[in-house]
Amino acid sequence: MIDADVFAVDPWSITERELHLDLLGQTESIFALSNGHIGLRGNLEEGEPSYTPGTFLNSFYEVRPLPYAESAYGNPEAGQTMINVTDGKVIRLLVDDEPFDVRYGTLIRHERVLELRAGVLRREAEWASPVGQRVRVRSERLVSFVQRSVAAILYEVEALGTSARIGVQSELVANEPVSEQADDPRVAAALHGALVAEHHTHKELRASLAHRARVSGLLMAAAMDHLIEGPEGTITTAESDPDLARLTVSTELEPGQRLRIVKFIAYGWSSQPWLRPSGRAGKAFGGRSKATSMMCGSGLTSKLTAIRRCSRPCASRSSRWCRRPCGPRCGPSRPRG
Repeated sequence: MIDADVFAVDPWSITERELHLDLLGQTESIFALSNGHIGLRGNLEEGEPSYTPGTFLNSFYEVRPLPYAESAYGNPEAGQTMINVTDGKVIRLLVDDEPFDVRYGTLIRHERVLELRAGVLRREAEWASPVGQRVRVRSERLVSFVQRSVAAILYEVEALGTSARIGVQSELVANEPVSEQADDPRVAAALHGALVAEHHTHKELRASLAHRARVSGLLMAAAMDHLIEGPEGTITTAESDPDLARLTVSTELEPGQRLRIVKFIAYGWSSQPWLRPSGRAGKAFGGRSKATSMMCGSGLTSKLTAIRRCSRPCASRSSRWCRRPCGPRCGPSRPRG
């Protein structure tokens, strides 16, 4: 049961007056944001603590086998489960090299508000590090109803009392460890490390990761870009590896000064399983397995169109659509009906 004193009663908003770690599972669901294409659970920006991290894409799933002690007619051989994809919500904060974690130091104030009319989740926290340095953290999170594959986070840090060295790490994280909540051990076994890295890149304030679902073969990519406002001397560095992309922002704030970061997150994903091209088609299109074309905002020509089922009639069977990768044997292009 959730204590009635935890939430304020408002007509068009849900307000959590203080943070209760024992209620994280419920509040992550209450403060989730979705537009029907992407869904973000209401996890804290710093990533920890959390009950179940969650970033989901509509129709992006993994296939898990369903073994039985004895075979029987009608038993399904496999099931489909939506999986936690690359998490773009994570923004970690370090204050004088102390990580901002609500479980340590002193959490002076913490409030979250889900504004239902605006579709925005707002958070404000005031925290003192174990050595006594105080900061105020504000954030706003939304998923777009215009660009359905885009989300954004405004993250603002203000020094209180004395000057502070601030470090902010904005991340894309794939294959996050998820606590086993299912009673069926087959589910956890099948979904552990479900994303296989295909590509990663970073440049200036941007970074992106591309992955493939291990069994279902579906492709997805996540990308992030940033706008940064801070005092003179603010430094940024970017890095990436197969399962992690990170932008680090470092600065020093005087009392009352603020570091403001706007993070844009975009997702792209396939609706059909992806297969490696082979034979003539593989040579014609390079036979490359990297989904470089799915990097949101990269401006690269899509290579995925070369390896999906083509919309050209097959030269040898003109009355049927070709089920092979597009290649020299395909006939002239024909518009879809």
